[in-house]
Amino acid sequence: MAITKDMGIMEVIQQHPETIEVFMGAGMGCIGCAAAHFENIEQAAMVHGLDLDALMEDLNGAVAAE
Repeated sequence: MAITKDMGIMEVIQQHPETIEVFMGAGMGCIGCAAAHFENIEQAAMVHGLDLDALMEDLNGAVAAE
């Protein structure tokens, strides 16, 4: 299953714990952030000023590596 930009952050972390490293490496403390319970990946990337395409590539790469 591919990760998409409209998926919730906690949804992704729960289904694919291997993505935690990607989120943390991008400067997103998603595990301890209350916003992670209602933000999707696209919204979080915008808030953190991240390149959404690069983040999506890294997240999907982490899942594919497992």
